[in-house]
Amino acid sequence: MRNNQKPLLFVDIDGVLSLFGFQSDRRPQGTWLNVEGIVHLISASASEHLHRLAGPFDLVWCSGWEEKANEHLLGALVLPTALPFLTFTAKEGATRHWKLAAIEAHAGDRPLAWIDDAHDNSCRAWAAERPARTLLVSTDPAAQRSSASTCARVSPAAGLTPAADHPGR
Repeated sequence: MRNNQKPLLFVDIDGVLSLFGFQSDRRPQGTWLNVEGIVHLISASASEHLHRLAGPFDLVWCSGWEEKANEHLLGALVLPTALPFLTFTAKEGATRHWKLAAIEAHAGDRPLAWIDDAHDNSCRAWAAERPARTLLVSTDPAAQRSSASTCARVSPAAGLTPAADHPGR
């Protein structure tokens, strides 16, 4: 099915926008944000990159934060409007990544990119088999350049444009 909508960009938070695991003497630039008693270091460039990516993509929160992403990040990232978010259900005995079912349900046949710090082999197999163009972008939550390098890898130069321009893979 051909589709002229923009590709989707599924954005994880922890390990993508909220950085952790860095050495205390090498803290990345960012702003501390207290989210329900848990302190997060939000990358200094996260807002700029999300604004830039909102042009070529439809952004969707893809995080265990679910609806709380908008509640806590809308103002901190100076986003003009709330983003859609995925809701996840636990599947006992599941053999695939816990986010895949929700991504599939939301994406349908639209091309997509998914930024996350926890892609596994089931994600890579799913992306390779998916009929629509699919780009997985893995991040390192401790990397100071995480947000900037991620933005570059998800740019339209990565080959994700509306499906009308790219039938199939």
